[in-house]
Amino acid sequence: MLLMAKVMLKFYKYQGAGNDFIIFDNREGIFPLINRQKIITRLCDRRFGIGADGVMLLENAAGMDFNMIYFNADGNESSMCGNGGRCLVSFANDLGIIQQNAAFNAIDGAHDAVYFSPQKVNLRMKDVSEIQKGNGFAVLDTGSPHYVRFVDDLSVVNVYEEGRQIRYSPEFAENGINVNFVHKTEDILHVYTYERGVEDETLACGTGVTAAAIAWNEVFGHKSEDSVPIMAKGGDLTVSFRKVGNTYTDIWLSGPAVKVFEGVIDLNHIPH
Repeated sequence: MLLMAKVMLKFYKYQGAGNDFIIFDNREGIFPLINRQKIITRLCDRRFGIGADGVMLLENAAGMDFNMIYFNADGNESSMCGNGGRCLVSFANDLGIIQQNAAFNAIDGAHDAVYFSPQKVNLRMKDVSEIQKGNGFAVLDTGSPHYVRFVDDLSVVNVYEEGRQIRYSPEFAENGINVNFVHKTEDILHVYTYERGVEDETLACGTGVTAAAIAWNEVFGHKSEDSVPIMAKGGDLTVSFRKVGNTYTDIWLSGPAVKVFEGVIDLNHIPH
């Protein structure tokens, strides 16, 4: 067993456009430090655990509403997760920590958010100024690093195989990168994403759709102050921003952040 003593923990499951997370209220430090990586990987396992793309801890933060700690499904603490941040805001509202406006810390710095309903939670993302452009692709960091490839037909893209090939290519293998395949129909961007740390396709990625919207504007000149509607496999999201000089600022990610269920788990019942 992972732990000798019986450890019962209350957990909450949230999803944002199919991007799903296990959340713990860790303001009193209840989540174990010992074997943390193994525990998280088992919790995220869709057969032997609860099942999720990642685990989040909501913790106290001086001068802010809360602190966000995010772990990928592989058990490693990761860079910013946009849909995770929006789900944590929804969770904070459910706990009564915030009502509508929120300010919290994450690994990439401070974020503002606005909670309207479980179907609409807006999160302000970090500014973006460095964008590497190539033939049919762009690389940028929206809180997490992303490779954005523009394609003519998403139906012929093997997201797992092609995404994994880019993620483990010599250029990106050491630190990893998330890979997004993007196609535009009328005024909608369709985005499929392979996520590092999950090492698989996910139904949506908040920092990924943000990267896709900015990259599309940078390469193809979308109206820079309009909202960009996004269709991911798990649902619809919206990204808006302003471009000031070479910097994308006032970037907002909007979409659902819905509680799925809650429960109690005995960590000793998680198999090796």
